[in-house]
Amino acid sequence: MTRIAFIGTGVMGAPMAGHLARAGHDVTVYNRTRAKAEATGLKVADTPAEAARDKDAVITCVGNDDDLDAVTLGPDGAFAAMREDAVFIDHTTVSAGIARRLAEARALPVDAPVSGGQAGAENGKLSIMCGGTPEAMALAEPIMSAYAARIVHVGAAGAGQTTKMVNQIAIAGVLQGLSEALRFAQASELDLAKVFEAISGGAAQSWQMVNRWESMGQDRFDFGFAVDWMRKDLGLALDEAKTNGAVLPVAALVDQFYAEVQKMGGARQDTSALVRRLAK
Repeated sequence: MTRIAFIGTGVMGAPMAGHLARAGHDVTVYNRTRAKAEATGLKVADTPAEAARDKDAVITCVGNDDDLDAVTLGPDGAFAAMREDAVFIDHTTVSAGIARRLAEARALPVDAPVSGGQAGAENGKLSIMCGGTPEAMALAEPIMSAYAARIVHVGAAGAGQTTKMVNQIAIAGVLQGLSEALRFAQASELDLAKVFEAISGGAAQSWQMVNRWESMGQDRFDFGFAVDWMRKDLGLALDEAKTNGAVLPVAALVDQFYAEVQKMGGARQDTSALVRRLAK
């Protein structure tokens, strides 16, 4: 049994904390909206520092750089109360810059953004890309295995976050292509189910196609990962590209397309709502 503080019990964090508890760990949770922490049925702390005190591991899964800064380095932040030998695992998708800054403040940090969405968190099947030292990973991996199907140590501090940016860049391009293909099929008055049957077993197949083709064709966009969050993630990638010199013309264009979807009222819809901006 490991004593764990889990900070951030939203749609991703709550099920992850639940998996840890069911795996036999002693879990204390904190959320700035206390009701969300209480809804987990686990022990609730009043501050991140209280949650982190005397724990073997501290895990965060919050919203953005500012949120992460507040729960770690802010007043009553977790870092002031953590033991030196405790591992710090951050599952928030944030900038590589803050991941590297937090790594300078802690001896055993792992930046570990996830892929798989709400369903992956609920089913304990997340893919986790990690940055940190081998020593930190040795402590973090057995803990993360409670809710992960795949855990990959990519490199040093910040490598997990930049790998998540790679993931989101790839998804953006796939979804734009899928949106155009779907609308082309509709304009050609094809049977969408037959088209899917024909192309989903070949080179065009993707996770997005398998899981979103039917719902996109039905104008259903009520899934887990919202357009607002995708824009945040693409913004992180575009900012990082200014530093590392990468050229991201398609990602930049799709980010603009998502801005149009937001203006259409799709901010909280699933990322497959990208198809909405293309006329049927």
